[in-house]
Amino acid sequence: MKRVVVGLSGGVDSSVAAYLLKEQGYEVIGMFMQNWHDTTGTLAGDCPWQDDRMFAELVAKRLDIPFHFIDLSGPYRQRVVDYMFAEYEKGRTPNPDVLCNREIKFDAFLQAALALGADYVATGHYCRREEIAVDGQPVYRLLAGSDPNKDQSYFLCQLSQQQLSKALFPIGELLKPEVRRIAAEQKLATAERKDSQGICFVGKVDLPVFLQQKLSARPGDIIEIPATWSGYAPVPEPRTADEIRQAAEPVIYHPTDGIKVGEHNGAHFYTIGQRKGLQVGGKPEPLFVIATDVERNIVYTGQGQDHPGLYRKALHIKPQEMHYVRPDREIAPGESRRFDLRIRYRQPLQPGTLYRFDDGGYLVFDQPQRSVTAGQFAAWYDGEELIGSGVINK
Repeated sequence: MKRVVVGLSGGVDSSVAAYLLKEQGYEVIGMFMQNWHDTTGTLAGDCPWQDDRMFAELVAKRLDIPFHFIDLSGPYRQRVVDYMFAEYEKGRTPNPDVLCNREIKFDAFLQAALALGADYVATGHYCRREEIAVDGQPVYRLLAGSDPNKDQSYFLCQLSQQQLSKALFPIGELLKPEVRRIAAEQKLATAERKDSQGICFVGKVDLPVFLQQKLSARPGDIIEIPATWSGYAPVPEPRTADEIRQAAEPVIYHPTDGIKVGEHNGAHFYTIGQRKGLQVGGKPEPLFVIATDVERNIVYTGQGQDHPGLYRKALHIKPQEMHYVRPDREIAPGESRRFDLRIRYRQPLQPGTLYRFDDGGYLVFDQPQRSVTAGQFAAWYDGEELIGSGVINK
């Protein structure tokens, strides 16, 4: 009998994953991981980890499976939170959930599960894994979840073949209402529990307060750039390597390009596309962040969600940041291939082209994309299969 360690989070998805695996004949062990102790910046009413652990234990008892507890807060701080602080300090916006899956759930947690003699680890992610043969060798495909409203494949875009070989996603074929129904039928304590939100394992936070643990407040100017600014010239469809590189360059603003409309407490607390937290009123349309300059400590904004400063045609990924879930599908320098592209969770897939040059990868979208943000992950899909991903450099 194959042994599976399920990451019981105290939520309904992982609870049903454990139930389904037991029904399928696996030897199931539940393990709850604590990854965060600090409550600095955590919003009132957010469930602390003690509640999560209690619900996880109730589910394990109901399913009559062993329950283990593991504290991974050390690796989590070093490999996820410290990275977050460092990225924000550079004026970039990291994605801690993607990192958490790569570094914690499918690394530190996986190692702990293997030490218990596990053949696999399982989570409550809405995605699917499929094994195929390529040149006689097993290859694992990472596929979108069957529920289009809950597909979480993007969060797993940095997993390797080795990690996928040990991963099971039992609810990937189900819709969320079906998961809730199964939990209710089995009288699992998590059946009606709300889905968790916010930073993976930290919860919902007031981000500036959270970041001020390491990053000091620095008052600076908020500059509004008019939509009619002369720097917004029409960009022809990039075709040559130089044109593609140019299309991926973010617009550089200077304070004299606009007018001062307010002040902020630190450019590193803001991200492109952000609307809340600017505290500047009296405008015909809401202001959105279109760029930040952490060196000069300036936040640049534009009025309205159609402001040209919010849109980009292309982005760049450094060579060392190019990651392939399917290494056999890697494209060589000088090659290009059509893919469906995604630059954030829940974004509908966007058609475009991946170009590979010596200086990395360039994603060129058929249509300009809103809020392309350095530090986030861009992923490329072939249909429902996630092929690869990379950190947006610019």
